[in-house]
Amino acid sequence: MSSKPSRIDELRTYLGFGEGGSSAVDKKLQDIKRRKTIRRLWGLVGLLAFAAVFNWSLSTVGFSLAELYRQLPEFGEALTGYFPPTLYFDLIPFVDVMQYWEFMVEAELFAASQVTVAIAIAGTALGLPLALFFGVMASERVVPYPFNFAFRLTMSVIRAIPALVWVLILIPLGGVGPFTATLAVMIDTGGYLGRLFTDELEEIADGPIEGIRSTGANKPQIISFGMLSQVFRQFIAWLAFDLEHNVRVAISLGLIGAGGLGLELNVQRRTFNYTEMMACIILVILLAGTVELLSQRLRSYLRDDEEVERTGILEAFVTAPAKIARSAMGRR
Repeated sequence: MSSKPSRIDELRTYLGFGEGGSSAVDKKLQDIKRRKTIRRLWGLVGLLAFAAVFNWSLSTVGFSLAELYRQLPEFGEALTGYFPPTLYFDLIPFVDVMQYWEFMVEAELFAASQVTVAIAIAGTALGLPLALFFGVMASERVVPYPFNFAFRLTMSVIRAIPALVWVLILIPLGGVGPFTATLAVMIDTGGYLGRLFTDELEEIADGPIEGIRSTGANKPQIISFGMLSQVFRQFIAWLAFDLEHNVRVAISLGLIGAGGLGLELNVQRRTFNYTEMMACIILVILLAGTVELLSQRLRSYLRDDEEVERTGILEAFVTAPAKIARSAMGRR
């Protein structure tokens, strides 16, 4: 009576082992089981470590579901301030949006929005040359190691300090206001955008560089025509992304008195005017969302369209807004 071969016997036959190779197969299977067991143990250790760190984090910040539950009634009362109720046509209950609009006009929030956008645009524009300089000099293709590390270290120090802290550092220079906020955004842009530029330069192809070098071009010409020309579209895309980021930074800087929407939001927060706070928040959402939409469409246009490479830089900038608008409306 023949017995059905086991899975181990099938594996031995598949691997071409006879009876003499059974020990090698067993050893291989044991090695696989051992490594699988080790991975499970490490996974368990990692899970326990995360649980310990998570528990420490909750205890450090004093997070408690019981405290959260106790504060829910107070939060519910505040919701009527954030969303003041009214009856439209004396019949339909809804949020009284006119209160938001009246405060926006009365407090000149649209002018404050312009200050926020101006801080972001000015800071980004002023930080662009700084980012370009650090981005190029930190690349090992331009400055050999370890000398390029000095520029990388500088950008790391800039990124380690939030823009909010840069404002505090620069208070003796310009006080607390839009001017200091613009300087903080400029420095922050130099660190973050410069690092992104460096990463892009590290990924470019060597062929164009060698081609430019073979013509007898000097170092600046090699950098301009052999390196930067390859990443022009990526640079513009990252610049648009950083501008989007800087709008949010400008709003947060206003919370400490640097002007713009953030300043008005902080004033209403300190006086517990929830309806006025919500009016500021609505404008923050609209402003940040609009900038993000334009930034996303610009990056999509640069990613999908080859016209930047076929035309001059100036013409590409002139024709980009119309193309972005057509793209946003679903037309090409």
